[in-house]
Amino acid sequence: MIELENVSKIYRMGKVEVPALRGVNLTIEPGEMLAIMGASGSGKSTLMHIIGFLDKLTSGRYCFQGTDVSRLNDNRLAVMRNKEIGFVFQEYNLLSRASAVANVELPLVYGNGRNRHKRALEALERVGLAGRAHHKPAELSGGEQQRVAIARALVNNPTLVLADEPTGNLDSANTAEIISIFRQLNQDSITVVLVTHETDIAAQARRIIRLLDGQIISDERVG
Repeated sequence: MIELENVSKIYRMGKVEVPALRGVNLTIEPGEMLAIMGASGSGKSTLMHIIGFLDKLTSGRYCFQGTDVSRLNDNRLAVMRNKEIGFVFQEYNLLSRASAVANVELPLVYGNGRNRHKRALEALERVGLAGRAHHKPAELSGGEQQRVAIARALVNNPTLVLADEPTGNLDSANTAEIISIFRQLNQDSITVVLVTHETDIAAQARRIIRLLDGQIISDERVG
């Protein structure tokens, strides 16, 4: 599904070059659930952004489902991103004045908007929030807000879900609930990539990638 070959990313700040990734090679098969770990500054978020077409590599090659995405223009990348990838972040990024179902509908505004309301309700039902569809974020708990964000990520039926520190703002009970949802999505054949610095979260995946100074230092299969 995903193949990175000798991928490097360099950020330029004036005359200063800051390498974020250094020659990363990584293959992710369809249906995997893996965690990307590393300390702050290790390059894990940069790697996720490149995998999700949110950033462009400086050198190397990236193929997504057989397509060399490093050759695509911004418009084509945006279409592929909206169709194939769902994003979940630590901050829920919900519109405060919109209901849960309206928040979930947002990706459909930019893509295939048919049956928008129905599809958003189905996505909320998938994460156990059908009864909270018309509540605004301020009326929801942190765990419920993150479930709305997950439903928004699912509404376009993506093949890949990328989650960057998705439980960073949650207590242990809500963390367990969110991880359970990701595991269920993976059982439903969605490829899931979790970016985390928490060992107990990473242990819920089937594979753990560890980064240090922009390089993969270990690739471990979890029993």
